[in-house]
Amino acid sequence: MRATLTSWLERPATRNFVIGVIIFNAILLGLETYPAVMYRMGGLIIALDYACLTIFVIEITAKLIAYRFRFFRGPWNIFDFVIVGIALVPAAHAFSVLRALRILRVLRVISVLPRLRRVVEGFISALPGMGSVFLLMGLVFYIGAVMSTKLYGESFPEWFGSLGRSLYSLFQIMTLESWSMGIVRPVMQEYPGAWLFFVPFILLTTFAVVNLLVGLIVNSMQDAHHEEDVEKTDAYRDEVLSRLEEIDRYLKANQQKVPVQDSEGRPITTS
Repeated sequence: MRATLTSWLERPATRNFVIGVIIFNAILLGLETYPAVMYRMGGLIIALDYACLTIFVIEITAKLIAYRFRFFRGPWNIFDFVIVGIALVPAAHAFSVLRALRILRVLRVISVLPRLRRVVEGFISALPGMGSVFLLMGLVFYIGAVMSTKLYGESFPEWFGSLGRSLYSLFQIMTLESWSMGIVRPVMQEYPGAWLFFVPFILLTTFAVVNLLVGLIVNSMQDAHHEEDVEKTDAYRDEVLSRLEEIDRYLKANQQKVPVQDSEGRPITTS
């Protein structure tokens, strides 16, 4: 029974059906944000939402039966288990915020589609290297916030009146969102030399550190794709070698049964 259940879970048709249910459930959760739609079809949408949740629970239960303790060895299985478990918590009183977290079920598509899994795995593998970059960015932001608070805090307290406000203003400047007309040019009207602080800050954070983060993520994903290609190549090589060994055994077995013949096709007997 377990073997049959495992085979059923690993079928492409089963995986495609689960993907379809996830996408359908995401559409339902989006429709719940429209009051007019909920007024007309709220009962049907909620019933379909519970039906999707029931399918997810059945899938997780089937995996637990088929894989048993091996189920919890897979990180993506644990991810699915947690997502579905959150959806089962009653959305009332202190847990009412969990009703909004139902949209997290859409993330299950990551665990179902191999390509999305590789992207997430590449991002996760880049986190150790990203930690050093984030530390560098934190130091740059802290130094910049202290400097801007001391330089411009008295004249522009709404942007640089405290360390927290300076950090937020510098983050806005780093994202290039209204940084020139919104912040820097008004500051330069009173401090003409302010560009000597803001322009190097943008060059260092926006164009250097952020691109360094992007480079780390790209390299990590390339390494993940390379490892996958190596695994496929090794699997194909092992399959070819296995077939060659079978052919060699077959030829050796039949060679003993085939009689030796002369040029005219007559068997040659040996004494």
